[in-house]
Amino acid sequence: MQISVPLVNDLLPDEYGKYAPANEMLADHPIKSFPIKISDAPAGTKSYALVFIDFDSTPVCGFTWIHWLAANIPATMTEIPAGASRNANGQFVQGKNSNAGPLVNGDDRIIQGYVGPQPPDKNHDYTLTVYALNTTLPLDDGYWLNEFLHAAKGHVLAEAKATLPSRA
Repeated sequence: MQISVPLVNDLLPDEYGKYAPANEMLADHPIKSFPIKISDAPAGTKSYALVFIDFDSTPVCGFTWIHWLAANIPATMTEIPAGASRNANGQFVQGKNSNAGPLVNGDDRIIQGYVGPQPPDKNHDYTLTVYALNTTLPLDDGYWLNEFLHAAKGHVLAEAKATLPSRA
């Protein structure tokens, strides 16, 4: 399985991160998710799930930052369009990001779904992992990453990763 996300000069385009236009920000956070193309999924794929995280955040805030969790994306949706997180309209479920954690005290409007990169110190490498699953998972909107990991156990047919750098 392969995934691709368009980059500009080897960076995630500004519209999906820290330098997004004002109309794509909410509570001072970028909210327009980037497009993803999925190809060569294995036979038997019933749904996809994705995890978008920032391991480079650990020295800054003390933990890996979760930017986007989505699951039960239909296997027929091999092109997830830009802005899908805020325009999902029930097509898939989305989990809580790190703004939902008690250490962050995030705004309720941005604790679930996509919140884009905002590296404070230097360019960060963000990791997107897309999973091909043999089922839909018993998850509801607002699930946590650990709930996904437990539910997906034994159902992952393939996974693909991409590193998406974003500028500080």
